[in-house]
Amino acid sequence: MSYSNYTPQEIESRGEAIYVRQIRDKVNPKHKGEFLVIDIESGAYEVNADDLVATKRLLTSVPNAVVYGLRIGFPTAYRIGGGFSDPSLQFPCVL
Repeated sequence: MSYSNYTPQEIESRGEAIYVRQIRDKVNPKHKGEFLVIDIESGAYEVNADDLVATKRLLTSVPNAVVYGLRIGFPTAYRIGGGFSDPSLQFPCVL
């Protein structure tokens, strides 16, 4: 099947269900912080520290995969924004 057969919500729901039922106990905590990608149709998956590497490996074994990805042990795969954790590194704002 193709992505056009699924809504983003269906991909997320199926991917999360497969992860919780079949994969999570196999990869957590050993691979915490790494990326996991799942084909939501076959249940095939790959794990790697680099999400692109994991995706390419999955697509090599399942060329038409409908891919759902996550970061093991984290609520989101990426963080948007940033900042300094050391206040001494803050730059003064001069107007």
